[in-house]
Amino acid sequence: MTPADLSSTVARAVRRAVEDGELPAGAGVPERVVVERTRPGGVGDYATPVAFQVAKTGGSAPGHVAEVLARRLAVEPGLDRVEITGAGFLNFTLAPRGGAGLVAEVLARGARYGYADDALEAGPFCWAPTAGFRQRAVHEAVVRILRSQGGEGPQDGAAAPGVAPVARRDGDVVAAYGRDAATWAALCVPARETPQFGPALLVQDESSEFFLVRYAHARAKALGRGAARLGFHAEPGEVDAPAPGPADAPAPALLRLLAEYPLVLEAAAHRRAPERLVRFLVALADELLDFQHCVLPKGDEKPSAAHRARLALAEAAGTVLAGGLALLGIDAPDCL
Repeated sequence: MTPADLSSTVARAVRRAVEDGELPAGAGVPERVVVERTRPGGVGDYATPVAFQVAKTGGSAPGHVAEVLARRLAVEPGLDRVEITGAGFLNFTLAPRGGAGLVAEVLARGARYGYADDALEAGPFCWAPTAGFRQRAVHEAVVRILRSQGGEGPQDGAAAPGVAPVARRDGDVVAAYGRDAATWAALCVPARETPQFGPALLVQDESSEFFLVRYAHARAKALGRGAARLGFHAEPGEVDAPAPGPADAPAPALLRLLAEYPLVLEAAAHRRAPERLVRFLVALADELLDFQHCVLPKGDEKPSAAHRARLALAEAAGTVLAGGLALLGIDAPDCL
């Protein structure tokens, strides 16, 4: 079970519990359930407060709702454990999932990996004459992310309240830094906070997060070109952790991030928060750049199944970087 599957599984459990009379008929059945990574000190891999939402509409105690849902979810394949903490938080530990299937899914779905089944295309944007650059950038990103998760989202640029504008002292940021860099800076902080612009945006090394993410995508593309010159191609398989290094880094860390991407998009859509996607892309780029050194054969080493599997993982990470940048409205160059 993937984290995205978990969200729909919990929603289905709520619906069936209402249909079977275990929860009050008036209990609201959410179309989607927000499931997020367990915070430090928490229990399990993922958690959701859905019991509180259902209890509020159905007149039941959150603890009772959580118990009903926990019994139903405990028998779902792909879940190792379902636990209740606090007054009704549901916590989940997922059964281990092979990396080959996840990588194959990412590569098959391409830029639409992480999209909901009912995802919509973001239509053309219609702007009010007074809409500023930051308002446009935030609004467009929110609409793209919302529609990737099946939400409509307003198309009128005037319908994006609460967006702090670019400070006057920064002047024309598009002219100064380029549209992509300016958009990144506009989106990397919450909409109500004033974005920061400065020379660091133009730095061409990994100290710049904007450069880091696009560079990681370019490196994924370069690995594919290098493999082609050596006569092999990507093939999803179980990826071993490159030596030397602990068993949980960096290959398993990359796989964990790929699995979490659909949940990141869902949370960003739910909270109208493109900065969540920005933070995720930085984390993914960091892991990919650590992982890249073990992908291609070294010296007289011959390409093996392990190299093909690592290349597939690197290409999957590059695919997610490109898809995430596209949702933000930023180009992902193949060379940098």
